[in-house]
Amino acid sequence: MGTDPSEDMKKAPFPGFLQKLRKRRIIETLAAFIGGGWLLVEVVERLLVGHYHFPEETIDLTVVSVIGALLATLVWRWFCSRDKQPGNIKFEVLLVPLILLAAVAIDLVIVLKIIGIPGKTLLVAGVSVCLGIAWVIIKSLQWAATAAPPSFGQARTSKDPPSPVSAAPDKSIVVLPFTDLSPQKDQEYFCDGMSEEIITDLSHVHELLIISRSSAMTFKGTQKTIPEIARTVNVRYVLEGSVRKAGNGLRITAQLIDAVNDGHIWAEKYSGTLDHVFDIQEKVSRAIVGALKMKLAPDEDRRIAERPLTNVPAYECYLRANVEICRFTEDALDRAIRLLQNGLDIIGDNALLYSTMAGAYWQYVNIGVKQEDYISRSEEYVKKALALDPDSPQALWVLATICRDFRGNLKEAIRNYKRALAVNPNESMALMLLGHTYVADIGKPLAGLPFLEKFRNIDPLNSLHYGIFGVKYFFDSQYALALEQFHKWSVIEPENPVAQCFYAIILAHQDEIDKAISIIEKLSKAAPDNGFTKLGLLLKYAFLKDKVKAFQVMTTEYQRTCKRDPEWSYYVAVKLSLLEAKQEALDWLENAIDRGFINYPALEREPFLDSIRGEERFKNLMERVKYDWEHFEE
Repeated sequence: MGTDPSEDMKKAPFPGFLQKLRKRRIIETLAAFIGGGWLLVEVVERLLVGHYHFPEETIDLTVVSVIGALLATLVWRWFCSRDKQPGNIKFEVLLVPLILLAAVAIDLVIVLKIIGIPGKTLLVAGVSVCLGIAWVIIKSLQWAATAAPPSFGQARTSKDPPSPVSAAPDKSIVVLPFTDLSPQKDQEYFCDGMSEEIITDLSHVHELLIISRSSAMTFKGTQKTIPEIARTVNVRYVLEGSVRKAGNGLRITAQLIDAVNDGHIWAEKYSGTLDHVFDIQEKVSRAIVGALKMKLAPDEDRRIAERPLTNVPAYECYLRANVEICRFTEDALDRAIRLLQNGLDIIGDNALLYSTMAGAYWQYVNIGVKQEDYISRSEEYVKKALALDPDSPQALWVLATICRDFRGNLKEAIRNYKRALAVNPNESMALMLLGHTYVADIGKPLAGLPFLEKFRNIDPLNSLHYGIFGVKYFFDSQYALALEQFHKWSVIEPENPVAQCFYAIILAHQDEIDKAISIIEKLSKAAPDNGFTKLGLLLKYAFLKDKVKAFQVMTTEYQRTCKRDPEWSYYVAVKLSLLEAKQEALDWLENAIDRGFINYPALEREPFLDSIRGEERFKNLMERVKYDWEHFEE
């Protein structure tokens, strides 16, 4: 096992402290204030006091203001770069106003002296102290209220999703699954498609926060009230509706409800034939925008007016295919591909069908059942979709993921994720994967966190949050917090190999080796061919120092899979370093870096890499990574 990182800090505290200062740009800030402050004082002394005969105290006023601004800036830079404290305490929010209050108080005393009102020092000091105490009390009460645990009657079980902690945004909505009122009750896919298409339309409205499909669909058949649903996903408005489809006839109702007072804002009924379904979807979307008093930008208006599919039979193929893709099995994906091909046979070239086809082929690889050929197919359909619609959000995020996971081009991946979000700011896959790329591969958590937070806001019932934020804590070396996240995820999804594998990895970092190995052994029986299972087995054999079995796990096919992906290459390098297979570990680490992995802070802190830290090759790689990390530009 690696040495305790805290021991390393004890051996070399000063270099570690300097590294923190550089990371938080403290030294640059101090130098800028010293230079700028000195220049400002010189100007005041020579020009205002010396030439224009301002009072001498003007210099004192300037010095106090500069020192106050300097201290406030330094405190802000130091604390805002740290991870969140227990209870959501933010020291920078607490201390910076107190520092500025003290500076203003001293300045006020000087000003009173300049204008001839002396003897008010105690009064100003007393008022300042009272204001400072009031500020501390107010913020302490706010943080205590935020951090307070739920009462016994409100306590969540371990299987409950993350709950919102902030007030619902005024422009926020969840579109519930439409109810099937058809005589045969066989139009569930059509109802779900109606909800999803309205979600897609509204996702293009930048001013509106709309809950994603995966969270919205959890309310299918729910007995919860509208206010309860709104509180669960932290939105103000709820859209509900029904579909009655008989033959070619169609009857749709929709109503928008303000969850604050459970009052109806707008309601409408639409009747027609299947040929009118696209017009009805657009009318519902525009009615919601109008009811919420929002004005559409030209590109938003254009997106809502678009008709990605104008042929009803092809549209039904698309809706049925989406249902199959969301089953995440090989058989279901096979059915989805056939349905999408049927749609293409009916309508010909179509950007929506092509981008959905690209996503389906990517999903084969994502769930680990297909490899190289299916990556190429996914890429082929992405290109076809973008040739017809260069702004297709789905095609763009699939292309970005191919660049990231399979082509080793993280900068291109980031550009395409951002292109997708420029068109659809609520594209949940782009938000999640872009945030993860910054956090895991690039090592810039502050850049990635806003995307992850928005992903959590628009998809609040997705248990993947535990994994996403668990990875964030893992790469920050906050193993206790990571363990908490992955434990919750593993309980919610006990058959998910990703959740179980990462739970075992974090347990190992917390020295709970036996428990980690037990989880890996169970995983190897339940999903022996899964890539994450094999990663777990590498960890197990690394602790057992069994090189023979470890390298048996590394089959040619598995190596090819891992070498394509920068993050996977890093994980393998860490396990081989723990195994003390030094040259192989360095080979994998170099491959990870070649493919864009530049998370310098993670490489610095990872204890399982200690066996190769003394190698000259490792030092050279670290110099390269540090430069790339410090000079990373998108």
